[in-house]
Amino acid sequence: MRGLRALCALAGAALLLSACAFESQTYVDVPPAITRPTMPIPPAPASSTTSQVSYPPGLFPYFFPTTIAATPVAAAALPKPVAAPRDPQGPEPRNDLGVIEIPKIGLKATMLEGIRLTTLDRGPGHWPGTAMPGNAGNVVVAGHRTSHSKPFRHIDALAPGDEVIFTMPYGRYVYHVINTEIVTPDRLDITNQTSAKTATLFACHPPGSTSQRIVVHLILGG
Repeated sequence: MRGLRALCALAGAALLLSACAFESQTYVDVPPAITRPTMPIPPAPASSTTSQVSYPPGLFPYFFPTTIAATPVAAAALPKPVAAPRDPQGPEPRNDLGVIEIPKIGLKATMLEGIRLTTLDRGPGHWPGTAMPGNAGNVVVAGHRTSHSKPFRHIDALAPGDEVIFTMPYGRYVYHVINTEIVTPDRLDITNQTSAKTATLFACHPPGSTSQRIVVHLILGG
């Protein structure tokens, strides 16, 4: 049993390490990261009953609602994230999904499918099996902070209400930041799916280190 638990822990750590396992270990002189209060995304309901997603007053700018209706979705119908690849450095065919834009930090990049380094070295990668932009569930996207094009270099500057825009072949979807948190690499719950239309961006933290993860939570609409 102890051997099995150790194996599970090792596999779990590999999930979040794959996004930045080989980024530079040299720290960059940057302003301190902005850490927002931790506010877990509500879990998916066990039935298809419509639910409300509520957040504390004052978290959003005055023009952004604090309660957003979740689309009725049965828990069994929610997307199912695939397991992390056994070999995060293995080859992965290029598959362009759309474009991700974050006006606050001047980012506009192609979003690719995959979380292996082969993909993340090209740009932000969508975690296979998680929701696609515009659909119910949690859209999970990883990116580098200090290597290659460094698409997520400044995601620590994002604040509640800031926009993250996904332009897909089937439509354009504007998500807004809910909060940012700093977590340990074993926090695999950031890929959990939701009945609401949410999204999660994550990368290694602090820049140049793999000791933690910076996680930005978003929700569609506003």
